[in-house]
Amino acid sequence: MSDTRITHIGGPTTLIEVGGWRILTDPTFDPPGKRYFFGWGTTSRKLVGPSIAAADLGPIDAVLVSHHHHGDNLDPSAQALLPTWGTTFTTRKAAARLGGACVGLAPWETASLEAPGKETITITATPCRHGPVGSEPITGPVVGFSLAWAGQEHGELWVTGDTVLYPALREVPERLRIGTMLMHLGSVRFRYLSGWLRYSMDAREGAELIELVKPAHVVPVHYEGWSHFQQNRDAAEPIINASPYADRVTWLDPGEAATLPV
Repeated sequence: MSDTRITHIGGPTTLIEVGGWRILTDPTFDPPGKRYFFGWGTTSRKLVGPSIAAADLGPIDAVLVSHHHHGDNLDPSAQALLPTWGTTFTTRKAAARLGGACVGLAPWETASLEAPGKETITITATPCRHGPVGSEPITGPVVGFSLAWAGQEHGELWVTGDTVLYPALREVPERLRIGTMLMHLGSVRFRYLSGWLRYSMDAREGAELIELVKPAHVVPVHYEGWSHFQQNRDAAEPIINASPYADRVTWLDPGEAATLPV
């Protein structure tokens, strides 16, 4: 259970395959063109559809939803399919809203993904702040997820979730041994409403987090496909490449996959 295949489907959506488990992150399968309303007058238009259709995914054992109330992390097409995809791990608020086979977690709470004949995966919810100081009442609760299982070569697999770099996020490598990061970037901004305030990490913060964590592998996601992403790969990659750990970063275009020794 060291080798792990990660497929970037688009935006924040990835498929993680390890030890017979198939885990989907922040599923978004709507076609392009739709506008999503995030509250307080903020909107975003989906520019690119998923590289893999939901019907072509095959069986899904579990879904990690960092938050349910933004369409670029859980859209209507994916929400309708959640009951067919096994257990959903998400925030407490989302679990209460979505119902069904949902497990709600607050930061630092844990849950287990178990099945006969498969290695148990321990899921730890990690803190996120989806914007500047004081934005939580507006942006709502968000969590990341760290996945631990026996046989990991480098350490846990951490899906950061939508967050800026702030003190609670810096605690993650102090409390968990992180070996691989799925790092949400995008430098989300809504210029007409909140100017230059950011609601997700830009590449500069991403590079700082990489130096803080020192993981064996980093896979950036959540930087393309929606109009509110302000920093795409072309803009972010040179900044990330200036990090002393740039050789540990694997960029995957939508539809690409990589097998990493996690």
